[in-house]
Amino acid sequence: MKQRGKISLMGLLAAVFLAACSTPSPTPAATTAPPAAPTSSAYPAPPAVPTSGVYPAPPTAAPPAAYPIPAESGGIPTYTYRVVNTFPHDPNAFTQGLLWDDGLFYESAGLYNQSSLRRVEPASGDVLQMQDVPPEYFAEGLVLWDGKLIQLTWRENTAFIYDKDSFEKLGEFNYPTEGWGITHDGRNLIMSDGTATLYFRDPETFAETGRIAVRDENGPVTRLNELEYIDGEIWANVWQTNRIARIDPATGQLTGWIDLTGILDNVAVTQKVDVLNGIAYDPANGRIFITGKLWPAVFEIELVPDA
Repeated sequence: MKQRGKISLMGLLAAVFLAACSTPSPTPAATTAPPAAPTSSAYPAPPAVPTSGVYPAPPTAAPPAAYPIPAESGGIPTYTYRVVNTFPHDPNAFTQGLLWDDGLFYESAGLYNQSSLRRVEPASGDVLQMQDVPPEYFAEGLVLWDGKLIQLTWRENTAFIYDKDSFEKLGEFNYPTEGWGITHDGRNLIMSDGTATLYFRDPETFAETGRIAVRDENGPVTRLNELEYIDGEIWANVWQTNRIARIDPATGQLTGWIDLTGILDNVAVTQKVDVLNGIAYDPANGRIFITGKLWPAVFEIELVPDA
């Protein structure tokens, strides 16, 4: 009996021990994973700020397909030229705008980090006065209105207003398109943006007052660049060509082409030149002047009907 009682007691203790060992451990409380760190795409980096000497290069190579070269015209009158006088010109001036006033040239020279406004003595080519444009602006066309010079910029949507005599900056205008050329008809400023559209703007507010689409018998005439208003017509350099378009300002229809092919053969060219660009008019004497970007000369020309 003592032996059986001892065994029963030992069995009881073993059963208790086994039951304790088989009790499941409590399940740990679930923990929430920390949020994933944001990826670089969730927080885009700010745009890079251009360094002091790095800005987009000007379009001097192949032009974009949006600006096709106008087709040769068969039905519109074409003129060639005769060189009357040749004047020296700064071959480092990337001419974007040219005008004549009171015996002097006023010129807008382009390129980032190099743009300027200039007053030039024609006979010598000397720059009598120059105002640098901030380096982040690419200067374009130039017009004189009511004693003020208005200078466009290419892709900065800004026109600068200067006093003609002192070159003091008086203010700015803004516009939504690119800026290429500008002139006036005595009532409105007329502006190009490289397309076939010319915009008429209020000279006091720069608000658009109208527009025309320039066409010849082949369709729209694009790449309209530097402008001059001459005897009731708008004359426009056509970028990347040797031609000037004569335009009816009421309809946009072309009234003539001026072909200036070969005009640089009249002077020695000792360094790289760019395209024809720059028309100025002396209304008192009926004189017409043309030049180009980085050209060593300004030419006074007379038109000759193309036989």
